[in-house]
Amino acid sequence: MDVTEVWQRAVGTQPDPPRWLVLGTAAVALAAILPHPVWRLSRNVVTIAHEGGHGLTALLTGRRLSGIRLHSDTSGLTVSSGKPHGLGMVLTAAAGYTAPPLLGLGGAALLAQHRVTALLWIAILLLAGLLVMIRNAFGLLSVVVTGAVFFLVSWYGGDQLHAAFAYLGIWFLLLAGVRPVVELQGKRRRGGARDSDADQLARLTGVSAVLWVTLFLVVALACLLAGGSWLLTPAFT
Repeated sequence: MDVTEVWQRAVGTQPDPPRWLVLGTAAVALAAILPHPVWRLSRNVVTIAHEGGHGLTALLTGRRLSGIRLHSDTSGLTVSSGKPHGLGMVLTAAAGYTAPPLLGLGGAALLAQHRVTALLWIAILLLAGLLVMIRNAFGLLSVVVTGAVFFLVSWYGGDQLHAAFAYLGIWFLLLAGVRPVVELQGKRRRGGARDSDADQLARLTGVSAVLWVTLFLVVALACLLAGGSWLLTPAFT
């Protein structure tokens, strides 16, 4: 495959997927989120998106990104430097829990325009950018494995495999955006997670951490409703 063909595939459109594929990938994504043993593994994908959201927003707001660490317990840490207060710091702190559903919404918009291959290559580029900033071995392994799966599917798979993988990934981000927010408030209610993103935002802004958690949840649910409707439209038209 030459460069011209790769470019044409990336910017071209693909046919609508069959109804069974859209609904089936939604069911598989849900099965990757609801059972706790499976969620303990699949949540690593959410952590990649979460910390990537912190890192990208830090760069976009002019902060200096020192590095990102991903841990085997599905936690993560993004370190940036700059003013310890102000809009840039607030946006960076708020970007973590909102990143997975917003990425899902953006992916759903691409799929609604039939740009399956473009979605896969954008994901690879984002993962490559994230890889540069990873500072621990488990994080490197997580991002490399995830990126390798995206590359192998996009390069060697056919249209139907591309569509199945893309729809599965976007359904997962949309659905999985809700559970970490619910878990966060559960930990806070039990007296834990007192240095969470919501609590840091409360200290930065003077706005209650509960209100920040509520905002995270509203964003996640809104993205799920909007993105889900875009994904389901081809299946019922």
